[in-house]
Amino acid sequence: MKKKKILIVAANYYSNIINKKLKIVCDLLKKSKIDYKVIIVSGSFEIPLAISKNIKKYDAFIALGCIIRGQTNHHQLIAQAIFNGLINLMINSKKPIANAILTTNSISQANQRIKKKSLEAVEAIRSFL
Repeated sequence: MKKKKILIVAANYYSNIINKKLKIVCDLLKKSKIDYKVIIVSGSFEIPLAISKNIKKYDAFIALGCIIRGQTNHHQLIAQAIFNGLINLMINSKKPIANAILTTNSISQANQRIKKKSLEAVEAIRSFL
């Protein structure tokens, strides 16, 4: 049986949060003996494009990012666009994309959700492999 390849696309905008998420996800994939590669993009908005450019090279994807509320509703517009892009990619490619993009009201809230969201993403991918 062919070994499955996973691509993790991580947005580096909140690097302290993303680095923690990336470590958890990579450690879990290593424990499960799942091959993966990591691509770093500048922000969460770039994640769907990076996945789209690599859709034929990998069997599944994990999107890691963090969007934190500012003083306007800009974060909602960005998150909705990203999530719609990921869903469309998943449906059109018929390949799983685990959404581990945090959407929170504060950095403190994001830090509290790092572990849970990372575990959920790996579990989602495992369920498809």
